[in-house]
Amino acid sequence: MRSRCLVTIASLCLASCGPHDSVEDVRALLRIPERLQLPYIPSSNPPSQAKIELGRRLFHDPRLSANQTQSCASCHLQQLAFTDGRTTSVGSTGEVLFRNSPTLQNSAYAATFTWANNALLTLEDQLVVPLTNDHPVELGITDGSREEVLARLETDPVLLPLFKAAFPGSGGGVTLQKVIFALATFCRTLVSADSPFDRHQAGDTSALSEQQKRGLALFNGEKFECFHCHGGTNLTVSYRDARTTPDTLTTPFFNNGLYNVGNTGAYPPYDQGLYDVTLNPRHRGLFRPPSLRNVALTAPYMHDGSIATLREVILHYAAGGRVITSGPYAGDGRLNPAKSGLIRGFQVDEEEIADVLAFLEALTDSTFLNDPSFDPAR
Repeated sequence: MRSRCLVTIASLCLASCGPHDSVEDVRALLRIPERLQLPYIPSSNPPSQAKIELGRRLFHDPRLSANQTQSCASCHLQQLAFTDGRTTSVGSTGEVLFRNSPTLQNSAYAATFTWANNALLTLEDQLVVPLTNDHPVELGITDGSREEVLARLETDPVLLPLFKAAFPGSGGGVTLQKVIFALATFCRTLVSADSPFDRHQAGDTSALSEQQKRGLALFNGEKFECFHCHGGTNLTVSYRDARTTPDTLTTPFFNNGLYNVGNTGAYPPYDQGLYDVTLNPRHRGLFRPPSLRNVALTAPYMHDGSIATLREVILHYAAGGRVITSGPYAGDGRLNPAKSGLIRGFQVDEEEIADVLAFLEALTDSTFLNDPSFDPAR
């Protein structure tokens, strides 16, 4: 995705939390359970309850789109773990986007943002994209419509006091940066950590069924090798928390053999992953591994939503890539030269598939999915 507004807010983000916020204060404010580390938080945007409340309201407000037809929540539904269930999302003007809507759960812990961009390192950076993108259009705020959109918010008798409370002493009205900072703060509260898997990890030996335990063993084994890309607290190796320093930050991207157009190593020209940012030929088809939390609810799968079910995902990796036999994107993804060496293919039987699927179901966090604090009507 290419944004018209190339603001890099990350350049201001040098520390993990505000100078007057204790660890206990931030943990309580964002409702981070003790078993999770604190997320990285830019010093330029310390959290507050007023920012969270403002961000929650803005997240659900269609007036934030230029034509007032779509909100952030239109593509990020709580009951679908903040995805939208579409193959690829549709923007406020009806334009079909190139990519599947990624989940926002635990996005506070992501090392990079969007499916394939190594320059977007904070939520504040990422939010510029859906707000101002013009290719494709998402919420559609442009230089020509920005003042109109901000004026809608500034004249709202409920929102204006919230902006003043969230940004005391700012000496101005509603700005796009304030909108972004409030939305980012709300998104940091979208923390999922109470699935059966979490309870198992915390020592509850009854949290997983025997089948789910077998699936966990396969998930973490060298045959399936899922854990190499989807390991750790957030079930992705694309991870950052408050302890992460610039020299320890890693930004992993992988080619999983989804395409090999014309057997040339190419991906469809409208989206070649990290290559579109770096123009490095070795980066064709490289995408960020998403968190697998609540993965049973986030179908369809892959960056372009081209795999419909988790069973098909397992079979894709068992095959070592995807073969497309006809059409403009025909090619043998198993032979893509940029494919990760971890994706070698393996023999799998129906019992193993069922076990892994059962484990993936154990990543569903009903507490999170039904949390009323994210609701627009609260």
